[in-house]
Amino acid sequence: MKIPRPVIVSTKGFLRRRGILVDRYHSGTSAALRVATMMQANGVDLVLDVGANDGGYARSMRDAGFEGRILSFEPLQAPHDLLVAAATHDDRWEIAPRMALGATDGQAEINVAGNSVSSSILEMLEQHRAAAPESVYIGQETTPLCRLDSVRHPFIDSSRSSFLKIDTQGYEEHVLKGASAVLGKIRGIQIELSLHPLYEGQLLWKELISQIEATGFELWSIVPGFFDPSTGRMLQCDGIFFRTGRALLG
Repeated sequence: MKIPRPVIVSTKGFLRRRGILVDRYHSGTSAALRVATMMQANGVDLVLDVGANDGGYARSMRDAGFEGRILSFEPLQAPHDLLVAAATHDDRWEIAPRMALGATDGQAEINVAGNSVSSSILEMLEQHRAAAPESVYIGQETTPLCRLDSVRHPFIDSSRSSFLKIDTQGYEEHVLKGASAVLGKIRGIQIELSLHPLYEGQLLWKELISQIEATGFELWSIVPGFFDPSTGRMLQCDGIFFRTGRALLG
């Protein structure tokens, strides 16, 4: 009788065919771990988490080993409630009152996306809707609008080397304009960069990079982000910037 040869199955290959990617957790495979490593190398003691949604970014930084303080900002009520709950047992993670950050102080109407994370003060363009139909707007909320320069918090006052993360769906330029004074204490920036227009009136990647570099930062890394699933084209990524010199301004 012929004995069949054993079939050797690659566990990683088996899982990959089912949409599950398994890999070793190190800075070459984890964007969060790379960012945390850069923060440590630059002495970052505070993350200003702008556009925090339900706290996914802050949790990823904690999982990657960042032990400093985190101050999160979120304008939508439902994600803000989840954010508050997520930070309950972390005394180095605090949640600012519900607000959007921008270039002025006042109020704003924010468009609520079906997937929450694509919500924006700006109107969404067809390219975005076509690539992510679940992101279409389903309503609006009125939110307080503040400049980061207007925010008073002990975490900001005591920080010697802060990291500003901005995920505001096309509104990044306005957040930077409202943070001109705070930028003097910022060591690094992580900001969403659009390679193609996704929101009405937004600045694209070249203009944002030029603005950031003009204030004394240089590009350290790129983190892939939002892709069009029908073409594979990258529509958004994150740029990681740190100051060109070791000394902070001010």
